[in-house]
Amino acid sequence: MHTQINCSGHLLSLEKPIVMGILNVTRDSFFDGGRYTTQEAVVDRAGQLLDEGAAIIDVGAVSTRPNAADIPEEQELTVIRDTVQLLHRQFPGAPISVDTWRASVAKVAVENGASIINDISGGTFDEAMIPLVGALQVPYCLTHTPAKPDVMQTQTHYQDLIADMLSFFGQQIEKLRQHHAHDILIDPGFGFGKTLEQNYTILKNLEAFQTFGLPILVGVSRKSMIYKLLQTSPQEALNGTTAVHTLALTHGADILRVHDVRMAMETIHIFDFYHHV
Repeated sequence: MHTQINCSGHLLSLEKPIVMGILNVTRDSFFDGGRYTTQEAVVDRAGQLLDEGAAIIDVGAVSTRPNAADIPEEQELTVIRDTVQLLHRQFPGAPISVDTWRASVAKVAVENGASIINDISGGTFDEAMIPLVGALQVPYCLTHTPAKPDVMQTQTHYQDLIADMLSFFGQQIEKLRQHHAHDILIDPGFGFGKTLEQNYTILKNLEAFQTFGLPILVGVSRKSMIYKLLQTSPQEALNGTTAVHTLALTHGADILRVHDVRMAMETIHIFDFYHHV
């Protein structure tokens, strides 16, 4: 398995699990929409994520929650460009990931300091994305999502959930390698076109995705697979998130994408100590 990824010359070790901190510069994200819409709020939030131990800052300007509406390309591009420029200036050593499925946005983000592309569509919403990843030679988070956010929860029917996902990843990895992409991360896409039960089936079978020999990224933070099961809300889902993070680490997760960095880092620290004591 790859033990490091190259983020614009900054080698990020995956010898032990790391944390990707979420920075949503959106107004309608399911948990923190509207909180980080000024430059001061963005810088403060990014500083907090890094101080608490995040190895990567993941910036998104479009909500990808189920049933989310899309925003115009030009709007996303402008917000991402300005945010990435600001973060790259304020935190020049911090790897910045851009959460987008649009190749045009990803290109501008990388040109302005981002060093990872996090595409929820796994290259299926924009045919220009996979060639771009190869051309830019940046790490790419390949996520399984069967359809765009506004309709993805109508696309939860699989012949065999894990087998179908493995087939998808195999096909997309081959396309990426044809374009000489490197440092590919696999994200099963928890909550994206999956029922509550399917999310836990994926969690239980997370090791199956290690067959590709690539790092596995897990994004479950405060998602509905937690708060709907517990009959609470995203705001009350931190304890449940920690429980799921522990299970994910046990089943082979290498990167946790989270809202609450300090709690995730504590989970990793305990998990790591337990395995080395």
